[in-house]
Amino acid sequence: MRSQLARKPENTYHHGDLRDALIKAALREAEQGGAEAISIKALAKQLGVSQPAPYRHFADREALLAAVTAEAFRQLSAILREAMAEPSRQSKLSRLAQATLDFGLRRNGIYRLMFASRTVSCAAKGSELHEATRETLGLVIEALESPAVGYLRERQALKIWAAVHGVVMLAEQGLFTGEPAHATREELVEDFVSETKAALAAAIKSARRRGKTGA
Repeated sequence: MRSQLARKPENTYHHGDLRDALIKAALREAEQGGAEAISIKALAKQLGVSQPAPYRHFADREALLAAVTAEAFRQLSAILREAMAEPSRQSKLSRLAQATLDFGLRRNGIYRLMFASRTVSCAAKGSELHEATRETLGLVIEALESPAVGYLRERQALKIWAAVHGVVMLAEQGLFTGEPAHATREELVEDFVSETKAALAAAIKSARRRGKTGA
């Protein structure tokens, strides 16, 4: 009698496969409804695994959210790095800022997971999520294309990041149409870019002058 080979069920996962599948599925859910849309129970059902199975990879929902948010930051960093590398007459900072705006408007559920939940603030220093956010901020600093003088670059990087974030969040709430200022969101972001570059150049010049005079 010929023995039959056991078939692997379609929705079973081994080793790291389930972890990756959970993160990808959670990202799809977040695209539609942000962090609130992510449920471990619903994901297990969607992937055809038992309800306890995801807990072999994530201690709780917060751990899953941290992993998903880290992946979202890595995806954003990849997009920003690609935008900065493109040949263009625009400055790297302009390309990065516009790419961030586009990401926030097109993938708003993911963006809210990253910037409008407490997931990042609860991340431990040195964690996967902490390192992913530092990588993104590092790209903003790099896009300034300025020498390191104290922490002037870091300060301006945070300021323009906050400014672009404000535009995304206002637009997502329907509060930014650009009509009062007769400007598009893209034009306003470009204003931030120009102001940031000018402010940083002036701050560096002032710091160097003080250094030479010993003031």
